[in-house]
Amino acid sequence: MNPARATFRCVLAMGAASFFLVACQPGPDPQQQQAARAEAREQAAEAMAAEFDKAYAEGNWNLARAHGDILNAEYPGSAAAERIQPRYVESRDKALEQRETARLAGLWTYQKQPFKDGMQVSASLYAREPVDTDGSGAHPVQLIFRDNPEWGRSSYLVLEAGDFDCYGGCKVKLKVDDGEPRRVDASRPKTDEAIAMFIEDEAMLWKTAKAAGRIEIEFPVKAGGTRSAVFEVGGLAPENLPAWN
Repeated sequence: MNPARATFRCVLAMGAASFFLVACQPGPDPQQQQAARAEAREQAAEAMAAEFDKAYAEGNWNLARAHGDILNAEYPGSAAAERIQPRYVESRDKALEQRETARLAGLWTYQKQPFKDGMQVSASLYAREPVDTDGSGAHPVQLIFRDNPEWGRSSYLVLEAGDFDCYGGCKVKLKVDDGEPRRVDASRPKTDEAIAMFIEDEAMLWKTAKAAGRIEIEFPVKAGGTRSAVFEVGGLAPENLPAWN
């Protein structure tokens, strides 16, 4: 026999033997693969839960909620997700509360201005919704608490359009949260420097604003009838006007 042909046959035989040897090897166990995937999933879930635990312990409610959101979205039904569930609900609620507190605080503006030999300080915020005070469309309405070295303390509303029908004094309706409205004294000063109307009992209004979440003031306008402005006062920081407290 030709030596080359003999060598070729030998190689073929060895290759065939190797093929059959490999073909006879058992394949991966599906159950083992599934168990490995499940274990890896739980490990990943626990890693995310550890981040949640850290943020929760620090009282970082927004971050804790974010980690909880990811854990529940990516690893629903995991042991880690079940373990943190009560605290996740708590952190989610506290994050919303924290966000609302920050929103309300951001509605207020505090200013300090030199005035003669002293300092004028004020706290102000705009009504939740603009109000049509003169028939030309809705405009902002502002509530201001002011402490002036010469004129003393005052609380008043300011319009950007139209005018109050309160020259010589009038009654406005004050509603606190969901309580019944009550009538309080107000007056429009005879000045063109600002379209302003004073709420005469500024101490009462300040005390009310410190304790309330929302106040509504209904006032008469020269365009006819009355208008109402709602102020979300719950974020007031009284320490910015220390003399009022």
